Amino acid sequence: MSLSPSFLPSSAIVTRLRAAGCVFAEDEARLLIAEARTPVGLAAMVDRRVDGLPLEHVLGWAEFCGLRVAVDPGVFVPRRRTEFLVREAAVLAPPRAVVVDLCCGSGALGAALVAVLDHAEWYAADIDPAAVRCARRNVVAAGGEVFEGDLYDPLPATLRGRVDVLLANVPYVPTEEIELLPPEARVHEARVALDGGADGLDVLRRVTAAAAVWLAPGGHLLFETSERQAPRAVDTVARDGLIPRVATSDELDATVVIATRPALPSGPGRDGGS
Repeated sequence: MSLSPSFLPSSAIVTRLRAAGCVFAEDEARLLIAEARTPVGLAAMVDRRVDGLPLEHVLGWAEFCGLRVAVDPGVFVPRRRTEFLVREAAVLAPPRAVVVDLCCGSGALGAALVAVLDHAEWYAADIDPAAVRCARRNVVAAGGEVFEGDLYDPLPATLRGRVDVLLANVPYVPTEEIELLPPEARVHEARVALDGGADGLDVLRRVTAAAAVWLAPGGHLLFETSERQAPRAVDTVARDGLIPRVATSDELDATVVIATRPALPSGPGRDGGS
């Protein structure tokens, strides 16, 4: 039963949210009240949240790395644990970095990274048209470009061998485990953003297979995976000619693999070599 749109006390909203299983009902109620423009709009937002729509889809935005990122219905919601990946990338990025955000979803990762870099050149791509439409709102506003297509296919050829930081928030949930995900993800986010194939690494293998072609010498590919999958992911990276290492955050329960293209050797005429 919906609340009357003419009278929406915060206590009643909290009660409804709690009954629907929202753990942080008080915080969510404050956000919904702050975002709603009218009592009718607030009632509709509460109804959508109680029906199981992710809070970020109800609000139309997610907070990520201190930014307010637009997130449309059906688009993957950036997770807080992925902030660790962005922090790791920020440490590695050189001045005036060329950044690519593959499987970009809303474009949150790239937007958060370039927000802390100086004069970055950056691009984002996703295969999902809904994600691309959403990403354009975040990426273009931050000075980037967005392309629609499968992984590297839509990227400008001029980026080959120039990418300093390649973010790839690939789907890594094994197909058989999709049904174990919370309904907020399983029902309301695009399957293409979740399903990583039989072992969760199908998309990752395609990313690493071509990464060396796109990365600059010494450039880095960063992707998130589970702790359980990390050893296989590292093997995949090494087979494709990249140098892997694993970074973890206990605080955020995050595992990130960093794969580096070897730098060019110092040959005759370079750095004083003979």
